[in-house]
Amino acid sequence: MAAVVGIADLRRPAGLALQTLAVAAGYYAAGRLGLMRRLVVDGAVVTPIWPPTGVAVACLLLFGLRVWPGIALGALLVVMSITSPQPAVIGTLVGNTAAPVCAYYMLRKVGFRTDLARLRDGFALVFLGALTATLISATAGAGLLVLTGKLAPHGFWLVWSAWWAGDAMGVLIVTPALLVLFGLYGARRTAHPRRWKEAVGLTLIACGLVPFAAQSSVSLLFLVYPLVIWAALRFQLAGSMLCALFASVMATIAATDQAGPFAGLSPIEIMIKLQAFNGAMALTALLLSAVITEQLNTRRSVERACQELVEVLEHLTAGDTPQPRPPLDADDRR
Repeated sequence: MAAVVGIADLRRPAGLALQTLAVAAGYYAAGRLGLMRRLVVDGAVVTPIWPPTGVAVACLLLFGLRVWPGIALGALLVVMSITSPQPAVIGTLVGNTAAPVCAYYMLRKVGFRTDLARLRDGFALVFLGALTATLISATAGAGLLVLTGKLAPHGFWLVWSAWWAGDAMGVLIVTPALLVLFGLYGARRTAHPRRWKEAVGLTLIACGLVPFAAQSSVSLLFLVYPLVIWAALRFQLAGSMLCALFASVMATIAATDQAGPFAGLSPIEIMIKLQAFNGAMALTALLLSAVITEQLNTRRSVERACQELVEVLEHLTAGDTPQPRPPLDADDRR
C-alpha cells in the first residue's frame, strides 16, 4: 500500500511538470506565429494580434493556476528568441505573466464558465479578460521601453495602445477558439449529416470569400460579417469563433503586407483599421453566439419542464404515482 501511495505521489509532480512544459511550448509556438506578422509603430515593433496572451488565459481557465510557471517559461523563451537576456526583460516577463493570471482571478471571481453558454460569460471575457487584465502587460512593456531609452517618452501612449490592443485581440480571438476546441474534444458528439453538409458548405464559402475580401483593393471586409452571423446562428460559438479566427488571420496578413484595403496607409492607420475590424468581428461572434446558446438552453429547459408536467398529469389522471425521473446530466443541469 505504501508503495502504491509513493508511486501516486511521484506521478503528480511528473504530470504537473509535463503540463507546465506543454503550456510553455504552446505559448512559445503562439509567440513565434505572432511575430511572423508585425508592424513598426513609432520605432517599436508591435504585433496586431498577440496569440500567446490568449493561449495563457485559456490554459489557466482549463488547467488552473498551477500552470503559471509554464506561461513564464514560454514568455522567457519568446523574449530570448528575439533579443539577448537583459535585466529589463524580467519586467516584461512579469507583465506578460501577471496579465493572464489577473484575468484568471477576475473571471473566476464572477463565476465564469468555459463553455461560454451565457451572455454574462461573454461580457466577462471581453471586459475583464481582454480589456482590463491586458492593461498590465501593455503598461509594463511600454514603460520598460521608455525607462531603458529604447522609446521616447512622447511615444509611450501610441506604443502602449498598440501593445494593449494586440494583447486584447489575442484574448478575444484565441481564448474562445481554444475553449471551443477543448469543449468539442471533450464532448465528442455525433452531428446530424445535414449539419455536416452545412458546415462543409460554410467552410468552403469562407475559404473563398474571406481571402478575397481581405486582399481586394476595394474595401470588402464587411462581407465577413454575414458569414460570422451564419456560423453563430447555426453552430453557435464553435462556428462563429473559428470563422472569426480565420478572418482575423487573413486580415492581419493583408495588413502586414499592406495589401488590399490596407494599401497606402501609414502603420498607425493600419493598426487602427485592423484592430477596429478584428475587435468588432470578435465581439459580434462572441456575444451573438452567447445569446443564441443561452436562448437554446432556456428553450430546452422549458421543453423538458413541459414534458415532465405532461407525464405527471398523465399519471395523476390514471390514478398512478408518478415515477421519479433519472438524474439530469451535465447539459440538462446547465
